[in-house]
Amino acid sequence: MSERIKADWLGEPALQAVFDALEQGGETARVVGGAVRNTLFGLAVSDIDIATTAEPATVIERVEAAGLKAVPTGVDHGTVTVVSDGRAFEVTTLREDVETHGRHATVRFGRDWRHDAERRDFTMNALYAGRDGTLFDPVGGLADLHARRVRFIGDAERRIREDYLRILRFFRFHAQYGEGAPDAEGLAAVTRLKDGLAGLSAERIGAEMRKLVAAGGAVATLEAMAASGVMPQVLVPRAGLGPFRALRALDALCANTRAPALALAALSEGGEAELDALADRLRLSNAERRRMKAARLAADAVRAKPWSDDPEAVRLAALELLYRHGREAAADGVLLAAAEAGRAADDAGLRALLEAVTGLDIPRLPVSGRDMTRAGIAPGPKVGEELRLAESRWIDSGFALDRAALLAEVAGTA
Repeated sequence: MSERIKADWLGEPALQAVFDALEQGGETARVVGGAVRNTLFGLAVSDIDIATTAEPATVIERVEAAGLKAVPTGVDHGTVTVVSDGRAFEVTTLREDVETHGRHATVRFGRDWRHDAERRDFTMNALYAGRDGTLFDPVGGLADLHARRVRFIGDAERRIREDYLRILRFFRFHAQYGEGAPDAEGLAAVTRLKDGLAGLSAERIGAEMRKLVAAGGAVATLEAMAASGVMPQVLVPRAGLGPFRALRALDALCANTRAPALALAALSEGGEAELDALADRLRLSNAERRRMKAARLAADAVRAKPWSDDPEAVRLAALELLYRHGREAAADGVLLAAAEAGRAADDAGLRALLEAVTGLDIPRLPVSGRDMTRAGIAPGPKVGEELRLAESRWIDSGFALDRAALLAEVAGTA
C-alpha cells in the first residue's frame, strides 16, 4: 500500500484548482520538493511547487482556460508560475538534463518521473505527492528522510559539478534536517570539490549561509565545514566557532541567537573592519551590516562594566544600554558579550541583564535643544554643550531627573 501524507494545504481550493487545470487528457501533476519534505518532518509549508507531464505551452493554455493566471517565469526551462486565488504555484514540466554547464543545464522535456527525480540534488527533495497525498519516491528519499540523512542523488561529484552551490546546500540541509554526522559519501565529495565555490557569486553564497547559521544543527554542521576545509572558502579568515558555539548555547534565552546577522557577527571574531569584510564577502544587506556593527558596539559597552546580578545595578546598566543602543542592539550586545565571555544560559547576571533589556521601557532624554534656548541659552554651540551636560547628569542620576529638574540646573548656570 502506498504511503500518503495528510496536510491541510493539500485540500486548499487554490491548489486543487491548479490540479484540475493540469490533469486533463492523460497529463499528471504532483507536488514536489520542500512542501512534501516539510510535511513529512512536521514543519510549516510556505511554497508549493508542482511537477507535471504537461509541456509549458499546454500548462499556459489550460490554466488560462480555467480562469487562472499564467506567468512564464522560466518557460525555456519548463517553469510557469500559476496564480490561483491570489496564491502563486511554480509549475515545472518534467525534465531530463541533456548537457550541464555549471548552474544552468540544457534540458529536454519528458514524461519519466524517475528521470526528473534524478536531476535534482538530494533524495529527500525528490519526493512527490499526488493531489490525494499519495507519495512517489523514485530515488529512495523517504528512507533517507526518516533517517534524517541528507544524501546526493546518484553520483555526488556529478551533482556538485552541475552546480557548486550544492556544496553549501549539502551543509545547510544537514543543519536544518540532518542528524548525526553528514553522509560520508557526500562529505568526501564536497571536500574534494570545495575549490569550486570560488566561482559562485557572493549573493548565492550569502543566501545559503544566512539559512545555515540560523538552523538548529548549525554548530555541528559548521564544525564539519571547518574540518572539511570549506569554511575558509566562504567566511573571512578569522572566522572561529568558539563564540558562535557559545551564542547558540543561549538559544533558550532569546530568539535573537538565531538571527543571521548576530550569528555571523559571532563567527567573525573581530571588530568593525572584520564585520565589513564579512558583510562584503556575503553581500549582506545594509540592514544586516548595521545590525552586526550595532551588536558589536553594544557588546563592547557590556564588557566595559562588570557583570552583576544586583537588581539596581542591572536596571541601570540595562537602561543605559537601551538609551544608547536601542532594544534590538542592546539584546544582541548582551548575548554577544556573554558568548564571547563563555557565559552559560544559567548565569544569573546574564539572565537578569537580558530580561531587563527586553522588558524595560527605553529611556528618553526629558529635555531638548529647544528647551535649552527657552531656558536662556543663546543659540549656537553652547546649546549642544548644555544638552550633553544635562544628558550626563540625567544618566548619573539613574535616569531619575525629570525635565523640570534638568532645566532648573540649566537656569542656574545660564
